[in-house]
Amino acid sequence: MRADERALRELYARWLDRASKAGFVLCLCAFIVYAGGLLPSYLPAAELPRYWALPVSRFVALTNLPHGWEWVRFLGYGDVLNLGAVALLALVTPVCYARVLPRLLAERDWLQAALAAAQLVVLAVAASGLLAAPG
Repeated sequence: MRADERALRELYARWLDRASKAGFVLCLCAFIVYAGGLLPSYLPAAELPRYWALPVSRFVALTNLPHGWEWVRFLGYGDVLNLGAVALLALVTPVCYARVLPRLLAERDWLQAALAAAQLVVLAVAASGLLAAPG
């Protein structure tokens, strides 16, 4: 393995390690807030078992849960805060790609840069909901 390849892998690994640990801590804190009752729940925990077996569409209809990115407005609820923490954890991969992309471009590694950029675009489009089915 060439020295520049090793340096790039180590850069990616460092960012992956730090972002994963930060995401874990965020998820743990959000769960402590939820389980400790520090914030009210959108859905009381005692009611959750009656919804577990329902199809998603029925669950959303009965609970009036927000669609798409509307959940962000409900981060003041402990259960929704957990969803936010998981969403932030999902950003680990794109953050790492975004960090190595400038290095790939500087090293003129066009194929790897194009792959990293394409993955960032795909993840951004998926997260945006632009291609989501109606409903």
